[in-house]
Amino acid sequence: MKSPLRSMERKRPTFRTGEKIAESGIYRVFHHKHRLPHEVTLLRDEHFPRCAGCQDAVTFQLVRRVMLPEVVYNFSTHICLYELPVLDDEQEIAV
Repeated sequence: MKSPLRSMERKRPTFRTGEKIAESGIYRVFHHKHRLPHEVTLLRDEHFPRCAGCQDAVTFQLVRRVMLPEVVYNFSTHICLYELPVLDDEQEIAV
């Protein structure tokens, strides 16, 4: 039996490392082999990051859009995520 969550995930657009982010939001990250899916917040006009472990073998799906005031983009400092870190089992449990 197919789960409703799986069928919904397949209908959502998939983005790849290096593509420009069109919408700020929370994205689900799918790694090639070494890690279970997780979520990360990414900002528009940046680029989807690569993974330190599986390099470009990572994809993203938008879970939820995040509307940020335009002031955040023009006057605030924010951190750009260029690479997703590789976490070992102990670090993942602690998080």
